This record gives sequence, structure tokens and C-alpha cells, in this order.
Amino acid sequence: MNLLDVLIEPLQYTFMQRALLVTVTAAIVGAVLSCWLVLIGWSLMGDAISHAVLPGVALAYLLGLPFAIGAIVFAVIAVSSIGVVRNTSRVKEDAAIGVVFTTLFAFGVVLVSKYPSQIDLNHILFGNLLGVTREDLWQVLGLGLLVLAVLVLKRRDLILYAFDQTHARAVGLSPPVLSALLLGLLALTTVVTLQAVGVILVVAMLITPGATAYLLTDRFGRMMLIAPAVSAACAVVGIYVSYHLDVSSGGCVVLAQGAVFTVAYLFSPSQGIVPRYVRRREPVTT
Repeated sequence: MNLLDVLIEPLQYTFMQRALLVTVTAAIVGAVLSCWLVLIGWSLMGDAISHAVLPGVALAYLLGLPFAIGAIVFAVIAVSSIGVVRNTSRVKEDAAIGVVFTTLFAFGVVLVSKYPSQIDLNHILFGNLLGVTREDLWQVLGLGLLVLAVLVLKRRDLILYAFDQTHARAVGLSPPVLSALLLGLLALTTVVTLQAVGVILVVAMLITPGATAYLLTDRFGRMMLIAPAVSAACAVVGIYVSYHLDVSSGGCVVLAQGAVFTVAYLFSPSQGIVPRYVRRREPVTT
């Protein structure tokens, strides 16, 4: 089998075409948002919301509803609960996140254990790329385009919020409103990426691309180009590898992202471990 056959063969199947579209869309949306999550330091928030939607997805399965409805409802519940606990008690944000997301995740685990025959746990935890329906595809594309449109339209305000909240307040912006906007976008993006990689691996698609781009450039504009480009390429590579090796699609996509991050971590010209070591070993000339 030559290279052309390797590339063309999966595209002969409708389910593979849909899987590629869903994965690339989820990868791009998650990567763009991850640039802000990495800069603001919201990695734990992304992890929290991705796990907190488990009971919503489980309930949606039980009620015969689109899983996106349950996921969005519980993502909003998680975000609201974290905000309430943080703002009305002495508990700090990281502790509030830990309490809320573990409680909601445990609720999901209880639901799954109570109704194991009615809830497809593997699809929730690891995604169901090869079972994507036409309705799932349009749902992912619609939510993905909505998130990207808002991020592009509000990018200047969000960048100012990420870098200098005091300045943002001084020019008339409301940091709490911008924070709520980002949290809402995070909830929607979680729903988009759930279809591709499931609950467990969502946080990887929300953090790894931004972290990789952060190692490769010091400019936010370039970061927002590098992250989705790398993430989309990893999505395509992961889908092809999973098809030819007959292994988990979501797992392969995340492994590809992890491999690219490792390369950037080791060999980034300005931040890589190897170049920095080489520069330290170079003799000082006078």
C-alpha cells in the first residue's frame, strides 16, 4: 500500500469523513480558547468543567435527549456553583473548583453505576467519533462556529482582560462580565470536544495546544495561529493512525498533541530545554 492509498482509503467511508470534520472542528475551537486558558491560568477550570458535565451527559442518555443539552446545563451549574462558593465564603478558587467538580463527577458516576445498561459509559468517557451522526456533526459545527465568532469579535477585550484587568476596568470594561463570557465559551467548547474525545480527554484539547504555542512564541497573535494549526494537524494525524491501527481515535489525537508538546518543550528555539542547555555550554567570548 502506497502513501496515496493510506491517505485516501479512510475517506471512502462516510463515518470517517464525519469523524475528521468533528475532530478538526473540536481541535481548532479548543486550541483557540486554550490560548486564553493558559495565559489566565485556568487549566484547572477546564479540567473541572470537563468532568462536571458527566452527570448531565448521563441524564441526557437516560431521558433520550441530545447529550449537548445535559452537558451545557451541568457546565453552567458547575461554573455558577464555583463562582458562588468563591464569592460568598473564605474558600479560595482552587478549593471551590475541587469541591464542585468532584461532587458533580461523583454524581455522574453514581448515575452510571445505577443505570449501567442504559448509559454507554465508554462513549461518555472516551468519545464516539466513529459513531457520529449527521445531527451530531451539525451540532458540533454550529457550536464551534459560535465560539470562534465570539472569540474573534471580543478578542481585543479578552486579551486586555488576560493581560491587565486593572487597565481593562480603567477603559470601561467589566472583568467579571468578561470572566463570565470566557466561562460560558469554555462550557460550549467542552460540549464540542466531548463528542471527539470524551470527558476524560477534553482537558487535553483545552490546554495542550495553547501550552505548546506558548513555548513557541512570545506574541499572542502568533500563538492564536500556531495553537489551532498544530491542533488541527494532530487531529488529522490521530484519526488516520487510529484508523490504520484500529485503536482509540480520541486517544491517538491527544497522544499526537502530547508528542508535539514534548518536541516544543525540548527543542523550542527560545524556551526549549536542549537549546538552553546548548547556550549555557557555549564558551563566553571576550
